Amino acid sequence: MKLIKYSDREALAIDVANILTGELKNALLSNDRVSLAVPGGTTPGPIFDSLSAASLDWSRVQVMLTDERWVAPDHEMSNARLLRQRLLVGPAAAAGFTPFFVDGLTAAEASESLSDTVSQYLPLSVLVLGMGADMHTASLFPGSDGLAEAMASDAPAVCPINVAGQDIGRITLSRPALEGAMATHLVIFGDEKRAAVERALTLPAHEAPIGALLKEAVVHWAA
Repeated sequence: MKLIKYSDREALAIDVANILTGELKNALLSNDRVSLAVPGGTTPGPIFDSLSAASLDWSRVQVMLTDERWVAPDHEMSNARLLRQRLLVGPAAAAGFTPFFVDGLTAAEASESLSDTVSQYLPLSVLVLGMGADMHTASLFPGSDGLAEAMASDAPAVCPINVAGQDIGRITLSRPALEGAMATHLVIFGDEKRAAVERALTLPAHEAPIGALLKEAVVHWAA
């Protein structure tokens, strides 16, 4: 794990966007098509704002989420909605996008066909992760229904997850899909999450799923 500290969150957003741009450009030099997986939530929004304006051949970039709530794409809690508003705009509007929500199906019903689709873009060229204070990443929540299956070494690329206390189901890239990324970046803010990262290194993966992905990751942190 490599930790990079930033003076403030604005500086982090600009620098991470530049790093991602460089990695995507390098990947495009030796691949006809490259893949970029990103999280939802509020943290990556400013990164997306900068990255969307990057000068690269976006038509050869396939974008997907690391996870999604099982809601329609126009729902206020949809991660896809965030991407369409903040990443898939400007030059980046030319990128391909792999949505996870399938109308009329449950997450479990859609996971097999989604795994087939996502597998076409593995290994991920560039992966950006977020993390909760509980040390979950993507929708790999400690104690969730489906976590063991999603963390298994032979897990399909996409798995359904149900989190205790949450009415909305989720779907997530599995540990093998995330672990195989060519470049992995974790973006976190605040002392609590920095401490959580350090703690995750000492715990088994089922208690701290992010820990399974930290070995090769670059962690970007600002207070």
